[in-house]
Amino acid sequence: MHAGKFLFAQLMAFLPKRDFDRCVHKYRGNYRTRRFSCLDQFLCMAFAQLTYRTSLRDIEICLNSMKAKLYHAGIRGNIARNTLAKANQNRDWRIYADFAGILIARARKLYAGDSLSVDLEQTAYAFDSTTIDLCLALFPWARFRRRKGAVKLHTLIDLRGNIPCFIHISSGKMNDVKALDHLPLEPGAFYAMDRGYIDFARLYVFQVSMAFFVTRAKKNLQCRCQAKRPVDKTTGLRSDQTIVLTGPKTVTQYPVPLRRIKYVDPETGKRLVFLTNNFVLDALMIAKLYKCRWQVELFFKWIKQHLRIKAFYGTSENAVKTQIWIAISVYVLVAIVKKELKLDRSLNEILQILSLALFEKTPVFQALSQQIAQEEYTPRPNQLSLFDF
Repeated sequence: MHAGKFLFAQLMAFLPKRDFDRCVHKYRGNYRTRRFSCLDQFLCMAFAQLTYRTSLRDIEICLNSMKAKLYHAGIRGNIARNTLAKANQNRDWRIYADFAGILIARARKLYAGDSLSVDLEQTAYAFDSTTIDLCLALFPWARFRRRKGAVKLHTLIDLRGNIPCFIHISSGKMNDVKALDHLPLEPGAFYAMDRGYIDFARLYVFQVSMAFFVTRAKKNLQCRCQAKRPVDKTTGLRSDQTIVLTGPKTVTQYPVPLRRIKYVDPETGKRLVFLTNNFVLDALMIAKLYKCRWQVELFFKWIKQHLRIKAFYGTSENAVKTQIWIAISVYVLVAIVKKELKLDRSLNEILQILSLALFEKTPVFQALSQQIAQEEYTPRPNQLSLFDF
């Protein structure tokens, strides 16, 4: 049997502890703290994410049942439900948001060499939002509708590796298009968005920032065609036009030409009309790039199924944001481990294994890889042989 560290400790060894300490120091997270540090809080919440705990009491019971192992797993503090609840409520959520940003930057470097489903050298992103429903009676600060509470997760993912590189948590009332005001724009990069983000004044900021957007046009778009380019209709393309907006407001909000591409999906037969400010890429490439936008929907589905962001351990705004950011950190950490160890398993399979083996003393690569280590049989020297040949 392996006599080394617990699998949980091996996994957390991939965390940059110095960077974590800087984030804690920046927001004075450990101010007047004696027995339960921010690192203890992070490790307890990470344990809850990895093992699918349902409540603070569940976390307390499970961890205290392995009290003799906690020190060697890295948890030094005293585990109590009230202590963890107060930490989630009072310690600044920006500690874990900044730390998640550090992990994201590390993960993006690891996945920078991955290929896209389209032949594109530039960076490509997908931007969308998802709504997390909350009980209005328990979360009165998150009023969404008259009898419903919610928060929105506005997420930008890098299509190379599906790594979330920007996340903005807002109230459920916030219109999706307003999230564009918080979006960091990278010159030369492509941003694929649904037509819910069409606001030509905000899209013109992409043009000024030398970034490219790809979105769908609305049916009531008022425009005039300036030029046409030939297309291969056997690929599903129907037209490739240069247009200018003619609406009373849009003509001033977006005063430069746009590119409109009409496309029929060969699989579904659905007619789609795309708008972009890029005039260089092939029209079919623009259509394929928009299709990649679906990766952000799969990301939302994945984290809702495999991480604890639908049921929360605290009811305050700080506790909700803390839990979301630690959940994102766990997702990115598993992605980092998968890449650095060159594992063939999917993130889902890795999480399933970790949920059962966190306190086993198995080497992390052996536990998570698909290779089964076979122990070589060596006969004991003090054991007699039954048969002599």
